[in-house]
Amino acid sequence: MATRQIKLNAFMRPASIHTGAWRYPGAWPDMNFNYAHIKECIQKLEAAKFDAFFMADHMAVLNMPMDALKRSHTSTSFEPFTLLSALSQATTHIGLVATGSTTFDAPYHIARRFASLDHISGGRSGWNIVTTSNPDAALNFGLDEHMEHGQRYRRAREFYDVVTGLWDSWADDAFIRDVDSGVFFEPSKLHTLNHKGEFLSVKGPLNVARPIQGWPVIVQAGASESGKQLAAETAEAVFTAQNDIEAGKAFYADVKGRMQKLGRNPDHLKIQPACFVVLGDTVEEAKAKRAKLDSLVDYANSIASLSIAIGTDASKFDPDGPLPDIPESNASKSGRERVIARAKRENLTVRQLAQRLGGYSGLAMVGTQKTVADEMEEWMETNASDGFTIMFPYLPGGLDDFVRGVIPELQRRGLFRREYEGKTLRENLGLPRPGNRFFDGPKTMAAE
Repeated sequence: MATRQIKLNAFMRPASIHTGAWRYPGAWPDMNFNYAHIKECIQKLEAAKFDAFFMADHMAVLNMPMDALKRSHTSTSFEPFTLLSALSQATTHIGLVATGSTTFDAPYHIARRFASLDHISGGRSGWNIVTTSNPDAALNFGLDEHMEHGQRYRRAREFYDVVTGLWDSWADDAFIRDVDSGVFFEPSKLHTLNHKGEFLSVKGPLNVARPIQGWPVIVQAGASESGKQLAAETAEAVFTAQNDIEAGKAFYADVKGRMQKLGRNPDHLKIQPACFVVLGDTVEEAKAKRAKLDSLVDYANSIASLSIAIGTDASKFDPDGPLPDIPESNASKSGRERVIARAKRENLTVRQLAQRLGGYSGLAMVGTQKTVADEMEEWMETNASDGFTIMFPYLPGGLDDFVRGVIPELQRRGLFRREYEGKTLRENLGLPRPGNRFFDGPKTMAAE
């Protein structure tokens, strides 16, 4: 029986998520807007046989005080489609996953962009469905306040139906291009969507041929009840934040169990939690690197990060007291709950909690290439994940450490590929190509 393979994405913004990363010795401070640096990184990732380059997106500059904002490199980055289209021409196999907001974008735009990227890249695109949790984003799109959490997820579900319906506008063989007769496409193989729902009204059809993959790979990132249900119904890969292996097992069982109840094959969803990896020749050296990295985060950034995470101004709290009761907010519910739970579980003061969040507070594997590979193997063997979304501590050094150390160790154990399985992201993730709901019968991949 073949060994189950770890699936690896690289989380890129396009720079590291750690607030102090740009200040680390040897790091590229200008990584966010230096295309040559980004191109070099993705080519290293492809040489290491990573599944995908995962680019998050932000629809606003982070809502934090200027004293903190001026120190942060994580608040700005390239627009994803422009960057990934360029990177598609510098690579041949690695997947290109971008965030597309269901709250502040239009489904026709999203469908058109991802279909175009899929054709341009030869079938390597993936759509990270995000409802957008930052309330300041609303102010950039003509709204006075953010849409309510539950409403955002209802809109996202309808948005998904519209986008996938638009991708199915054309049968795969619609474009006959008969030069002699002068007929470019077969009219019977074109479907007009005519969608009218609670939030959206879209006529269609899409003016781009059906994507090479049928649909770009569907990625989802929410971990609230609404987010997990959306993932079970729609997702083929899940980017999640689980801080320890027990939480990973619970999330894995929950989402895969929901899929089974819906009649979907659990193997058609890859759960890949975020994993921050810091490597050293010894565990002590790796821990020293992490300490050095965290020391580069200013307290102003730390308290601002805590405020964003809990959806309220944390600067008014006693820094050396416990985290007080936090009222419900319209920010990310799962993220808020994780922060509150960590404060209680570890008995952290507001200052200590803020310092954790100011750098990176999620799942971290800090050690040697062997200890990190051991942890990853345990997550796989105990059904806590199908792989990981790797976050590098700084660039390019953190990426170089991983591809030179952990990748060969995983390959030696038979846990990670030495060559890509195919040319499309679906092939490399082991996902089926969805049928066309309008031309191949009513059943689609998402319903399997």
